[in-house]
Amino acid sequence: MATAIKPNIRTYQMYINGEWVESATGKTFAVYDPSTEEAIAYVPEANAADVDRAVKAAREAFDNGPWRSTTAQERGRILFKLAERIRQETAMLAELECRNTGKPIVEAEYDIADVATCFEYYGGLATKILGYVNPVPDNALSLTMKEPIGVAGQIIPWNYPLLMAAWKLAPALAAGCTCVLKPAEQTPLTVLEMANWLADVGLPPGVVNIVTGFGETAGAPLVNHPEVDKIAFTGSAAVGKLIVKMAADTVKRVTLELGGKSPNIFFADAPFEAAIDGALFGVFVNQGEVCSAGSRILVERSIYPKFVEAMTEKAKQITLGPPLERSTKMGPLVSKEQYDRVRSYQEVGKKEAKLASGGGRPAGMKRGYYVEPTIFYDVDNSAKIAREEIFGPVAAVIPFKDEKDALRIANDTPYGLAAAVWTRDIFKAMRAVKALRAGFGWVNHMQPTYVDAPSGGYKQSGFGRELGPWGVEEYLETKQVHINLNEQPIGWYN
Repeated sequence: MATAIKPNIRTYQMYINGEWVESATGKTFAVYDPSTEEAIAYVPEANAADVDRAVKAAREAFDNGPWRSTTAQERGRILFKLAERIRQETAMLAELECRNTGKPIVEAEYDIADVATCFEYYGGLATKILGYVNPVPDNALSLTMKEPIGVAGQIIPWNYPLLMAAWKLAPALAAGCTCVLKPAEQTPLTVLEMANWLADVGLPPGVVNIVTGFGETAGAPLVNHPEVDKIAFTGSAAVGKLIVKMAADTVKRVTLELGGKSPNIFFADAPFEAAIDGALFGVFVNQGEVCSAGSRILVERSIYPKFVEAMTEKAKQITLGPPLERSTKMGPLVSKEQYDRVRSYQEVGKKEAKLASGGGRPAGMKRGYYVEPTIFYDVDNSAKIAREEIFGPVAAVIPFKDEKDALRIANDTPYGLAAAVWTRDIFKAMRAVKALRAGFGWVNHMQPTYVDAPSGGYKQSGFGRELGPWGVEEYLETKQVHINLNEQPIGWYN
């Protein structure tokens, strides 16, 4: 049954075929502010019928609508207009993202700026999608053409809601695809706000459709739908595996950006103060709710005691507080479910390793899904807190003996999303970067991600790439065209 709606709280609708619509059943569900644990909005609870309606709108827009004949130049102009509108609305979007996710307002402002930059990048790239002339050994012209793949289903995580939507929408639109996007049920609000401007910037009805709902009842029908040509998913490895299995029935193209247990490696010759900052930033930014979080902190034994002590002292200075306060460096986790998950790992860690700092809920905070930035040390790489993705502010500090030992520990994980190396020795740094099995290799930094460069992982961290020219390739088909320039018969049956 539908959730009882509190007065004075906004109720959103879904965006399908250029119109705002209710769900087929009329059901809604609450969206919360994790800092207060109070509902801040209600959104439709989509089911398979709603997904089917959205997919059919996207299919019609791709097959028969004006989007099919829109030039690359016009697609680019539309993306630039959308970027401009997002920049104009930064304050509103950042505050809403902050209230919906719990991330500090300063981080949210950076995120929204990156959203606009992403649309601008692909606005420029829309006219740079090129084919080839193939030098075949015949009197013929052989061409390779790039064409949009069709209808893209896009499933977005809750940690960077609008940014992850931009990472998927922007290249898909640049390529000429149409989209059905399902935001995370916890954080759908900024994507729905952005939908208000899609028609204004020139997107025809059906090109972008947004359905709100839960994974089992809205995400699964999107993956299973026979008229969806491609699925792009960012989220947990467990759900990613289910998506691959479901997509196999209709042989969909799939790209996955999944979890990580990324090593952040500190050699003895690393710049010490920068390294301490890098260790903390790598695991505590965005409350640790980051796929590429450097949650395994590997430290060379000769600096290990000093490193753990300095990291612990600085972690105690991190300001937890209301996300809208500009002094806040760490807000609450996104939901009660995530709070319970991270708290359970804090308790597991107390049995597996030594606790340097944190380990519980901050004293004095009666409301909100807050947890302390937590550092465990003397962690064995076989421990649960070193093997499993926690997706929260929990660091596992692991000592290593030498370069070979560090690389062995770093690669001993089912994941392969990111890895960072801190050293002043460029030869050691490059040996490590080449040896690490991860999609990101950072040297003397942690977490830099740019729209110009590819994003994605090895092993169980997924496959396919987002961002840069690699991102748009994931939304393109490759067609070979052969033009015979010889007017003589083939002559096979002479």
